[in-house]
Amino acid sequence: MSRPPHVRKVYWNEPEMGLWEKLYLPEIIRGLWITGRIFTLNMAKWITGQKGALTTYYPEETRADYAANNRGKHILTQRPDGRPQCIACNMCATVCPAQCMEIDAALDIEDVAHPKSPARFDIDYSRCIFCGFCVEACPEDAIRMVKVTPDFPGPDRSTMWITLPELLSWNPAADVAKPYPGKDAGRAAAKAAAAGHGGHS
Repeated sequence: MSRPPHVRKVYWNEPEMGLWEKLYLPEIIRGLWITGRIFTLNMAKWITGQKGALTTYYPEETRADYAANNRGKHILTQRPDGRPQCIACNMCATVCPAQCMEIDAALDIEDVAHPKSPARFDIDYSRCIFCGFCVEACPEDAIRMVKVTPDFPGPDRSTMWITLPELLSWNPAADVAKPYPGKDAGRAAAKAAAAGHGGHS
């Protein structure tokens, strides 16, 4: 049994080619003229020192006209003892529309102020869309996106992952909005509070 011939769907707003477009060659010449005109204007601006099409020799140079709030590479902020401010709540991974974040939690019951922290925190930059939702969702000011974007280009997707050690060390920051004491300080504060409670009983 033979198949019926395929009938191409016709849309109500489908454009119709005029005689000029059907000749094809004039449109090719028109496209080359537009491209050449823009190239010539930008080259003239560059030669005369005006602001035209900017070429930045990355990574030796970075663009000066980035927006002040440009979202670049992620960092994890640190507590006073150097450990991550993150409490591994997974809110950033949950809100991520690209699902490019993977977090495993670790538990330290001796750290009374901050018992939960990430054992693994990975971001896949081959999928990240740099929306900043993770920063907005974080309740601890534990993840930020800085303006610069170092070491992003890569020939292999498997190399475009950033892990916990790099998130903490490549641009360390400890000026968190919700500071926690270090592990030893938190334990001492808990003991003092328990002793005070016992003295009043």
